[in-house]
Amino acid sequence: MSDPATQASGSHLILYDGVCALCNGLNAFVLPRDPQGKFHFAPLQSPMAHSILRQFERDPGDLNTFYIVTDYRSNSPRLLSRSQAGLFVLAQIGGIWKLAGVLKVVPRPLRDAVYDFVARHRYRIFGRYDTCPIPSAEHRNRFIGL
Repeated sequence: MSDPATQASGSHLILYDGVCALCNGLNAFVLPRDPQGKFHFAPLQSPMAHSILRQFERDPGDLNTFYIVTDYRSNSPRLLSRSQAGLFVLAQIGGIWKLAGVLKVVPRPLRDAVYDFVARHRYRIFGRYDTCPIPSAEHRNRFIGL
């Protein structure tokens, strides 16, 4: 099995709430730190995200988390969510962000409880858009379903 960090560009798909300012901030954080283009992005509101979430028996109407579909173009994609998805992103972009992996010592239910608290209050704290923002021309090819 190959190392995910060495796979072809667009190996992993971030499914995010397209109107959430925090989620769009995540995308803006990842894009410059992912020069190899490991990540593609699709809003949870897109038909593609709905189809993927149904395949994994998840509710496409639940916008309170973001997901990572690892190896999404392969025959064996995996779906990660909440804190597990966040730690995966940080590990993949590498550098100093890889150090966040130490958070894996914190039990997942506790990490996810913190995640859920932020998710419940994200619109109030960070704001929301009326529609999904359009990415810059430089990065548009990495967004699916806009």
